[in-house]
Amino acid sequence: MVAGKQVVESLPRKPPFLVAAPSPIEGAGGEDEAFLPAVGANLRRLRTRRGLSLERLARQSGVSRAMLSQVELGRSAPTINVLWKVARALGVTFSALVSPTAEAGPLLLRESAAKRLTSRDGSFISRALFPFDKPRRVEFYELRLKPHALEEAEPHPPGTTENIVVNSGAVTITVGDSVHELGQGDALLFVADVAHSYRSRSDNDALMYLVMTYPETFG
Repeated sequence: MVAGKQVVESLPRKPPFLVAAPSPIEGAGGEDEAFLPAVGANLRRLRTRRGLSLERLARQSGVSRAMLSQVELGRSAPTINVLWKVARALGVTFSALVSPTAEAGPLLLRESAAKRLTSRDGSFISRALFPFDKPRRVEFYELRLKPHALEEAEPHPPGTTENIVVNSGAVTITVGDSVHELGQGDALLFVADVAHSYRSRSDNDALMYLVMTYPETFG
């Protein structure tokens, strides 16, 4: 799911969320530049922990060295596509790249302050329904697809599963070569380590909820 989602260099497989043009990570009111330092610091930490140079990570992820450098320095907002490519190359969850410092105690996630990953044309929006505080095995997302829009996703790490339920609208979910048509209330559970996509068949926005589970905690 997330879960997108952002900067543009094609979407991974567009990784898990496809976009035709660059789109930045956005908060409720637009591009959230305060989000960039955490992404840059996490990218640098995870890259160096794995002993990867910018050049090597660029080769493994398909993201240019210049883009990776700009992201690490907090000078460029990566698209969801770019983030998914990098996460996949590093073998970490999406949240491991965008998580800020963890906070103790209950945490209220206000809808008005939610982090959203949006495609450049706005046809796909992914809202995280969990705090980006630390790497985790399970991530929870709200997904919205505009009427008849298509979102394509790259394969996730081996063993990753998606459990998605349609709250409103009708969608077609393609997993590898299998096609599944879901209506309101229908749910689908599948192993997401193959290319997959979500297509809206509705004349109104399709609303879905996605629980993504990784085989282990990354990051």
